[in-house]
Amino acid sequence: MSPVNFSSIKIFLDAKADQYNRPSFIERDPISIPHRFSQKQDIEIMGFWAAVLAWGQRPVILKKSAELVDLMDGAPYDFIRNHQESDLKRFLSFKHRTFNPTDALYFLHFFRQYYQQHESLEDAFLPDKAVQSDTTPTVETGLIAFHDHFCGLTDFFPERTRKHIATPIRNSSCKRLLMFLRWMVRHDDRGVDFGLWPRIRPEQLVIPIDVHVNRVARQLGLLIRPQTDWKAALELTETLRQFDPSDPVRYDFALFGLGVEGEM
Repeated sequence: MSPVNFSSIKIFLDAKADQYNRPSFIERDPISIPHRFSQKQDIEIMGFWAAVLAWGQRPVILKKSAELVDLMDGAPYDFIRNHQESDLKRFLSFKHRTFNPTDALYFLHFFRQYYQQHESLEDAFLPDKAVQSDTTPTVETGLIAFHDHFCGLTDFFPERTRKHIATPIRNSSCKRLLMFLRWMVRHDDRGVDFGLWPRIRPEQLVIPIDVHVNRVARQLGLLIRPQTDWKAALELTETLRQFDPSDPVRYDFALFGLGVEGEM
């Protein structure tokens, strides 16, 4: 096997990141769901929910996420804060793959309890509710903190819902949560990612590895670890830091775009 020419790959990926990090990317991607909104909490709620539902075919993901918006009367944050018990009946028929009404009802309960005490969902991804330390290399501790908070908010947490909230403790790749964090944290002038959360820095993000990113990264020799798990996500992110230490996850656009558009 020939050695990897990182300088050539960087030039190639820089060009592809620029090509795909554009508003035209939004239309067919789950990020289009939170882009329907302008209020911060609406963006957080539907960004989080769309990311959690993001497995399977993208048209189906968009359809089911849009269905949730409709179930919340087109105003997620207002619905979360002000819904009545009778309003929850409409969620009893919601289902997407293994995500069922029990999960949906707990998500609603979590959001309502959480936003009664917090202005932003960012707080839940900060260990011990503290500002991320300059010495914290990645969002790993934040993901663990969020999992523990989400699953421990009440005494009647439905255990089946835990499978929808990944954690590095279980060596999960945490793909969907990392995608959500990319949306909330990254900031540039391209108009795709939102850049709403200032206390988590772009250089702390870890790349979400879906099937497209996984395949392209391995074809380019950027990922060696055979398992696609948390350690693989860290390995790929460390490699991409060689290309851009301050924003390694911007190459998610390049790797995903190359895969989903069939260029590789």
